[in-house]
Amino acid sequence: MDSRSSDTVTGPRAEDHLPHTAQAAVKIVIAGGFGVGKTTMVGSVSEIRPLTTEETMTQAGIGVDDDYGSDTKTATTVAMDFGRISITDRLVLYLFGTPGQERFWFLWNGLFEGALGAVVLIDTRRLEVSFDVIGRLEERGVPFVVAVNDFPDSPRYPVEDLRAALDLAEEIPIVRCDARRRASSRDTLMTLMRFLHSLAITSAPR
Repeated sequence: MDSRSSDTVTGPRAEDHLPHTAQAAVKIVIAGGFGVGKTTMVGSVSEIRPLTTEETMTQAGIGVDDDYGSDTKTATTVAMDFGRISITDRLVLYLFGTPGQERFWFLWNGLFEGALGAVVLIDTRRLEVSFDVIGRLEERGVPFVVAVNDFPDSPRYPVEDLRAALDLAEEIPIVRCDARRRASSRDTLMTLMRFLHSLAITSAPR
């Protein structure tokens, strides 16, 4: 007799299967520093059960990792987060969340391979953790938008002040979002898709 529980998950759930109408898939990366909400965004917007690689934070990271919020944050992404969202019946986005700690950034090369674009999540309480992230995307030539994740105690700055502080080009969109909310995260992804569409039109031969 099989001793396994009848509710044991033995394969993908029906709702996790790729829609039969899907004709195109696009890879998008959710990037940002430690603790800015990348895992939260992937989890809130994904239509499938997200894959995460979170591990419990230990004393081994003291003095190595950014310890901001360590009194409340108990786990951290060590490889990637993965989710999926259908923008239309035909277009599917595959979402990859990057690890935030600098010691895991060697994984970024693989995560950004083939990516059409990225969302850079920032926390206005710690803008400095975003500088290297944005710099790496610019070096790789990956188009991106910036999403300001609104934490309850985050200071609010005018968009132009943020643009100046992050040294962003005028054409790069900056939006506010709440990574905990599906609608807000989806709107952020739609901003990225519209930006990528505008870049494609601009670069198209005339």
